[in-house]
Amino acid sequence: MALRKPKMILIDVDGTMVDSVPDLAFCVDEMMKHLNMAPHGEKRVRDWVGNGVERLVRRALIGTLEGEPDEALFARAYPVFFQLYRENTSKRSRLYAGVEEGLDDLQSAGFALGCVTNKAAEFTEPLLQDLGVYDYFALVVSGDSLPRKKPDPMPLLHAAAFFKVAPADALMVGDSVNDVTAARAAGFQVACVPYGYNHGEDIRQAKPDVVIETLAALRGIFMDAA
Repeated sequence: MALRKPKMILIDVDGTMVDSVPDLAFCVDEMMKHLNMAPHGEKRVRDWVGNGVERLVRRALIGTLEGEPDEALFARAYPVFFQLYRENTSKRSRLYAGVEEGLDDLQSAGFALGCVTNKAAEFTEPLLQDLGVYDYFALVVSGDSLPRKKPDPMPLLHAAAFFKVAPADALMVGDSVNDVTAARAAGFQVACVPYGYNHGEDIRQAKPDVVIETLAALRGIFMDAA
């Protein structure tokens, strides 16, 4: 399916541009060791990522996607994780294939580019800078930039207002049901990549407008639509 050519494109970070799981899993396992609990390993942590680090820590403490840990345990664990991740935000994380090519292509074509993520700004901005993609974006909206984050539409509508673009002329690019839900609520088109963090579920089940194999494939869809 082709997309209407947008005036603004917002792009998610974790699971869309950046594979951040290697760093997150390292921090989870070091936290678990600190608590004298068994580490989980990268494969399990990969299914828990996508709703911010607080949710990730809670999932790690109980070892499942849903549920809540003991609050006293969480209160001990979270500062440990936070400090570990502050020191390991980008040591192991890498851009996915096609991301730099895709950003170059979209920028050269004149699209207004923004980044919208649920990751806290303290981690988002250094990560994007360390991986060399921060300067592609005129606006970065992190998980703590506004009172609400995805799947709420607020971050997307905030970006649309910043760029003075109508929601119908905007596109969200992400990897999870949160991105699809936020885009639908905001009145955006939405494209998803199939390789990201959607808790083990095929993103096609969330019915985005289109699934693209890499970010580098995005502009070709607009050209087809023109």
